[in-house]
Amino acid sequence: MSALAQLGSALVSVCQPGSLLLMIAGVAIGIIFGSIPGLSASMAVALMLPLTFSMSSSLGMNVLVAVYIGGISGGLISAILLNMPGTASSIATTFDGYPMAQNGEAMRALGIGIVFSFLGSLFSFFILSFFAPFLADVALQFTPAENFGICFFALTMVAVLSSGNMVKGLLAGMLGLVFAMVGMAPIDGIARFTFNNNNMMAGFSTLTTLIGIFAVADILISAEQMNAKGVQTIPINKVKGFGFSMQEFVSWLPGALRSAIIGTGIGILPGIGGSTSGMLSYVTAKNMSKHPETFGKGEPEGIVATEAANNATIGGAMIPLLVLGIPGDGVTAMMLGGFLIHGLSAGPLLFVKNADVVYGIFAACMVCDLIMLVVEWTCIKGFVQVLKVPKHILLPLILVLCAVGAYATNNRIFDVQSIVVFGVVGYLYHKFKLPTTPFVLCFLVGNMTETYLRRGLMSYKTFGAFFTRPIFDVFWFAACGVLVWSIVKAVLAARKEA
Repeated sequence: MSALAQLGSALVSVCQPGSLLLMIAGVAIGIIFGSIPGLSASMAVALMLPLTFSMSSSLGMNVLVAVYIGGISGGLISAILLNMPGTASSIATTFDGYPMAQNGEAMRALGIGIVFSFLGSLFSFFILSFFAPFLADVALQFTPAENFGICFFALTMVAVLSSGNMVKGLLAGMLGLVFAMVGMAPIDGIARFTFNNNNMMAGFSTLTTLIGIFAVADILISAEQMNAKGVQTIPINKVKGFGFSMQEFVSWLPGALRSAIIGTGIGILPGIGGSTSGMLSYVTAKNMSKHPETFGKGEPEGIVATEAANNATIGGAMIPLLVLGIPGDGVTAMMLGGFLIHGLSAGPLLFVKNADVVYGIFAACMVCDLIMLVVEWTCIKGFVQVLKVPKHILLPLILVLCAVGAYATNNRIFDVQSIVVFGVVGYLYHKFKLPTTPFVLCFLVGNMTETYLRRGLMSYKTFGAFFTRPIFDVFWFAACGVLVWSIVKAVLAARKEA
C-alpha cells in the first residue's frame, strides 16, 4: 500500500466519533495548559500519559499529539492578552501581540496568531508525512559544530534587534548572557556565579525568567502608570472574520512560509526548541521587512513570523522522534515515554512493524491542527473578555497567577523569588530604555552556544577544525555578514543624523 493510501486510511480511522471527541478534549486541555504560564505543554503531556494506558496504542498516541498541538498554540493567548508567554515558544509573540492588544486590536492579534499557528503546523505536518526519513538523514549530519554555528548565528541577531541604539542593545544582550551563565557549567559542572547558594546551582528557569521579565515587569510599569482611581480598561475593537483582509493574508504568506521552514528545520535538530525558532523567525522577519521600525509596536508580521515558526517546530520535532527514536524537544521526550507505555519502539522499525500507528499519528496531527483552529476561534470572544477587567483587579490576579506558574515549574520557592528579581530587571530595562528582546535572545541561546562549542572542541580538538564542516561554514559566514551589515547600517544612520 502506498504512503498516500495509508494516510487516507488513517484519516478515516482518526475521524471516528470516539476518536474525534478524545482529540477535541486533548486539544482543549493542551490550550488551557499552554495559556497558563508555568503549566507547559510538557506538563500537559506528562499528566495525560497515564490516562492513555487503557487506550489502544494508536488512540493513545493520537491523544498525546492533540495535547501537544493545543499546548504549543495555547501559549499565544496569554502572550497577546497579558504579555505573559504561556510557553517558551510564545516569547516573541509578546513583542507585537501585546502592543496590538493594548491598542484595542486584541481580537485581530489573536485571529492572526491562530490562523498562522494553524498554517505553520500544517506545513510541518505535510513535511513530516512525506519527507520524514530524508530529513532525519540530514539531521544526522549535524554535529555539535553545526549546532554551535546555528546558535552563534542566532546570537548575532542581537545586532539586528539593536538597530537604533547599538550600544544599548549589546548591553542588554550581554546582561542576558550573564544570567544564562549562572549555575553549573555545561560539560565539567563547575559552579559559576552561585554565591554559595544551592538554589542557584541549576541556574534560572527559562519560564521563570520570562514570566518575570515580561509579566511582572509589566505589572510594575502598569501600576506606576495607573491613575488614582485605578479603573482603566483596555478597549476591544470588533473584527470581521479573523481580523484581516485577503490582501493582507496574501502579503503575509511569503513571510509565513519562510518562518515555517525555519521552525521545521530548527525542530528537527534535537535540543534547540521552539523558543529559538520563534525568536530567529521574528528577527529574520524584522531584518527583511521594508518597515522594521514598526516591529515591537504592534506589527502583525511579527505575530505571523513567530506563530508560524513555533508551531512548525511541532512537526519538525516529531521527525527525529519517529524516524530515529530521538526526542526533538521536552514534549517529544514525554511522548517517547508514551511509545514505551504502549510497547512501541520509536525508530526505523516503527515504520515497518507499526505503520498503522505512524500514519495514524500523521493523520491525527492534521486533524488536531484543524480542531485547534476551530476551538480557539470559537473561544476568541471569551478570551478577550479578560481585558474588560479593571486593572486594579486584573494586575493582582495576574501576579498571583505568575507566582503559581513559577512554583509549578520546579516546585521551588526560589523560582517565585526569581520572578520578582527578573520583574525588577524588566522594570529597570523599561526605565533606562533598554530593549528586552536582546536580553531574552541571549538568555535563551547563550547556554546552548557554550554547550555546543565545548562539545565541538572535545570532538575536534581545535576550533579551526569546525571550518571543515560545510554547514558550519554557511552559518558562520552568514553570522559575520549580519554583523558587518548591521555595523555599516548603524554607521550610515549615525552620519545621516549628524
